[in-house]
Amino acid sequence: MRGAFFSFTGFANRDPTTYFFILSKPEKYRVSMNDEVFELQRQAALDIISHLVHHGYTALFAGGCVRDMLMGTGERGDIDIVTDATPQTIAALFKHTVAVGAQFGVIVVVHRGIPFEVATFRSDIGTTDGRHPSHIVFTDAEHDAQRRDFTVNGMFYDPLTDKVFDYVKGKADLEAKIIRAIGDPASRFREDYLRLLRAIRFAARFEFTIEEATWLALKAGAANITGISAERIFAEHDRMLRKPHPDRAFTLLAESGLLAYTLPEVNGLQGLEQPPEFHPEGDVFAHTIKALGLMGAAPSSVLAWSVLLHDIGKKVTMQVTDRIRFNNHDQAGACLAEAVLLRLRAPNTLCEAVCACIDNHMNFMNVKAMRLSTLKKFLSRPTMPSELELHRIDCLASHGNLENYCFVKEKLAEFVVEQLKPEPLLRGNDLIGLGLAPGKLFGTILDELYDLQLEEKIHTREEALEIVRSKYCPLP
Repeated sequence: MRGAFFSFTGFANRDPTTYFFILSKPEKYRVSMNDEVFELQRQAALDIISHLVHHGYTALFAGGCVRDMLMGTGERGDIDIVTDATPQTIAALFKHTVAVGAQFGVIVVVHRGIPFEVATFRSDIGTTDGRHPSHIVFTDAEHDAQRRDFTVNGMFYDPLTDKVFDYVKGKADLEAKIIRAIGDPASRFREDYLRLLRAIRFAARFEFTIEEATWLALKAGAANITGISAERIFAEHDRMLRKPHPDRAFTLLAESGLLAYTLPEVNGLQGLEQPPEFHPEGDVFAHTIKALGLMGAAPSSVLAWSVLLHDIGKKVTMQVTDRIRFNNHDQAGACLAEAVLLRLRAPNTLCEAVCACIDNHMNFMNVKAMRLSTLKKFLSRPTMPSELELHRIDCLASHGNLENYCFVKEKLAEFVVEQLKPEPLLRGNDLIGLGLAPGKLFGTILDELYDLQLEEKIHTREEALEIVRSKYCPLP
């Protein structure tokens, strides 16, 4: 087992600050961690373990990295270390440390440019905010395991002896594919309400079943998720969307009652009927769940949130005339999506891109009728790759017609970058040079010329100048 878990390939000429940047950044940077970087991380962690053991202390790997090792998932996540050394001792034993959580027994040790959380074995006593313990006491590995969230995350591994320490029957639950809270489920959730979402995420990601008592406690405590910060709720949902089986994750969120508190706009799509001739899959929520299941592995956050929120405007635009209609639900949905992402304090760049994708997702039905200039502008927007994938998923999750998708793919292959978004033949200074005074007319002239250029009706600067002279320049 050790041979599979550790395989150091050597990095004598590498700049460790490069790896510090990758490994200390949020998950969006870590998902693409390659084998070489991960091997460096594992070797650095083994160095820390060996150093602690050399000085007479116990030191083990803990939590998710042990779970993933036993499952053989090939995940490239963080490695957490636990020890019976106190925070003061850890700080004294290593040159580069940061006391980011010393009050909770956690010291960050930076070794080979890579940060590792090294935590002293502890028991958590009480909680005041549904997130942090009232106080802690230092203890041993067995008692430390009892404070952790789920049995599959409560195991330790000694890389020096190749031994797993399992005080919570985590290996049995891994084999049975069960997510089970350690000890009393209600108590575990009260200690940190984010565990409500983590239970869903792990169950979906690994296709595990949530044990009955844990599930009942989760449902009973769903309303408490409102006590967690918006940023942490966003991060958990983002992980669910970008890990395997997001469709199962959001189905469980709805069934547990959590979705009504975290994303009521999505939860409200349940039971919202659609015209069966276009949506044989069922209501808007069923369509959304099916669409989530059609995303490829590790989708971008832009695509994932666009798929999740693309139809939330249907709730406020539904009309029943000759049939069920959702006129302008794309525009309404973009506005609602902006409000959702701002509420969750998502990055502004993500918010802007997702809103653009949702606002434009119905325009694909018109691509064959667009003027060449309009089509080129449509295809040259920066969010087009995500929009096109959203369109493909949207179609496959409903009527299944990919005719417009194929048309756009053909056009993108046909146009080179210079044709799709060429540099304008003329700019404002050229118009001034022709004796025109700056003003609103400049925009009209330049837009007209650029459309002609995109339509391939003019090709040279001289042709553009001649049009301006003949239409807009005063006679001598």
